Amino acid sequence: MRTTSLRLLRAGMLALAALVISAGARADLFGDDEARRAIIDLRQRFDAAVTAQNRLVEENAGLRRNMLDLQQQIQALKDDLARSRGQQEQIERDVDLQRSQQENLQALDERVKKLEAGSGLASAPPQGADADAAIDDESKAYEDALAVFRAGNYAAAQTGFAAFIKRYPRSSQAPSALFWLGNAQYATRNYREAITNFRSLLTAAPNHTKAAESLLSIANCQIELKDTRAARATLETLIKNYPQSEAAQAGRERLARLR
Repeated sequence: MRTTSLRLLRAGMLALAALVISAGARADLFGDDEARRAIIDLRQRFDAAVTAQNRLVEENAGLRRNMLDLQQQIQALKDDLARSRGQQEQIERDVDLQRSQQENLQALDERVKKLEAGSGLASAPPQGADADAAIDDESKAYEDALAVFRAGNYAAAQTGFAAFIKRYPRSSQAPSALFWLGNAQYATRNYREAITNFRSLLTAAPNHTKAAESLLSIANCQIELKDTRAARATLETLIKNYPQSEAAQAGRERLARLR
């Protein structure tokens, strides 16, 4: 609409200019005063038209600036919306990951409790008045760290088990401490450190009751790291070396989902 107005104004200006020229050319046909008044009138109209055109040009420039600002605001809103959607998707992924990890850890805890109960490794309840006094610092440090882990405070559990391993490196419970340290690191997404500790257990005690579970935990870490090939190889090793274990059964299910 503004473009049409500008065209009309330009056409009018050209017409006025033509009239001015025509009036000057025909001045000899009229009296000088009359011709002068006509020229002055035409010039005034011409000047008014120029002023109007300039105003429209300025308004048009302002409108363009406003449109540009509006487009920038719209783009900023789109960017904010995209970021919000991305953050929401990340939150949903984090929630799904946390749920998956919790399910894995709960299943692990149940299998290990059965394993320890079957092998006589579960902690026996106190017997007699002097039972508490018989629990030495080493066992207490291990049990305290394990209690923190099972309470879901995985960062504190890492500290507890790491301190235990440093203080009692030759303890019979050191492999188990490595195992739980690795799982606490898995829960806090320190996957590479967790793999290192699980492998340390396997190197130090390949026949340990938690060896099969350590392989399964390594595979879980590799899955989280998106290293599907390594996870598949680890699960195949688990099934081959510990075919009758509950960890191997869980490994078969995971391996089927990877294919």
